[in-house]
Amino acid sequence: AAARGHHMAPQSLRCAWQLHGDHLELTYGNTLMRLDFVWLRDHCRSASCYNAKTNQRSLDTASVDLAIRPQAVRVDESTLFLTWPDGHVTRYGLEWLVKNSYEGQKKQVMHPRILWNAEIYRQAQVPSVDCRSFLETDEGLKKFLQNFLLYGIAFVENVAPTKEDTEILAERISIIRETIYGRMWYFTSDFSRGDTAYTKLALDRHTDTTYFQEPCGIQVFHCLKHEGTGGRTLLVDGFHAAEQVLRQAPEHFELLSRVPLKHEYVENVGGCHNHMIGVGPVLNVYPWNNELYLIRYNNYDRAVINTVPHDVVRRWYHAHRALTTELRRPENELWVKLKPGKALFVDNWRVLHGREAFTGYRQLCGCYLTRDDVLNTARLLGLQA
Repeated sequence: AAARGHHMAPQSLRCAWQLHGDHLELTYGNTLMRLDFVWLRDHCRSASCYNAKTNQRSLDTASVDLAIRPQAVRVDESTLFLTWPDGHVTRYGLEWLVKNSYEGQKKQVMHPRILWNAEIYRQAQVPSVDCRSFLETDEGLKKFLQNFLLYGIAFVENVAPTKEDTEILAERISIIRETIYGRMWYFTSDFSRGDTAYTKLALDRHTDTTYFQEPCGIQVFHCLKHEGTGGRTLLVDGFHAAEQVLRQAPEHFELLSRVPLKHEYVENVGGCHNHMIGVGPVLNVYPWNNELYLIRYNNYDRAVINTVPHDVVRRWYHAHRALTTELRRPENELWVKLKPGKALFVDNWRVLHGREAFTGYRQLCGCYLTRDDVLNTARLLGLQA
């Protein structure tokens, strides 16, 4: 018979356990966990297995016997104790196991967000952050990042309308990602690059750099000058649209998250010669909890669909049409007039942007930021990111 045990933990959280052939089944509170013995040995936090100063594993995982099984198991009010065949003792806090087990992770959200349409965003009255507060105080920076993490967009006011000051702003939260467009770019309608964006034409909603293997994480826009009409910026919460598809037609959501597509950028203008190809599904989800973390949507740059068999193609087009319909609903469109002094940060993995056609001379500057560094800055300020 399998070994069993139980213990009444604080706050009446019942803890019960049972040994099976290759894993420990542990119930704590409302969470039933199945913990593989190799996993339990590999994640030991004892001084000989884990360096608490560097937060790095010291144990050589490849040296662990794949048939290992604990000789003894004991649980008190807060801790699981495992004694291994060589006498080594591993201790785990029960709360730590709930948080870090597969079953616990399935219940958790990696990135808390507020999904929005235009009305929801306006009703929230999300405040912009003053440039000086953003640059000089942790409070201002944290307020900005909290807005950005929740909504996928955030504004900084009273920025000097120069490329240099925009660069200082961007470097406050991240390393600037240099791409084929340079480090900091000026953006005019002179068609200096082989891209529709470098014209006065309207741009439909899209995410940028879908043709990169890893699309750029954050984009910064700052309008330095506009002498003319039109040119409003369009913002659409792609995750809100995808959530509507999931609710109405989960089979469409599943297909869009499973089918890989190629996106391509071919440029031969002046001295710029580039041929970029990025591959990935339109919707990217964490497989353990189905949480959406990236949308790759750009009808301009989507390449020939040659990665999908014939019996899937038509279903994919139906799914793509369902998502496009949601993205194009007028109630989901937030229109913003960018003016000198107001910088916009956009989560390029979530929020689609576009613009209406314009007249006259319009100059923007901006850059791409590395997503890892932005999230790192947020975590250091105590935010979940």
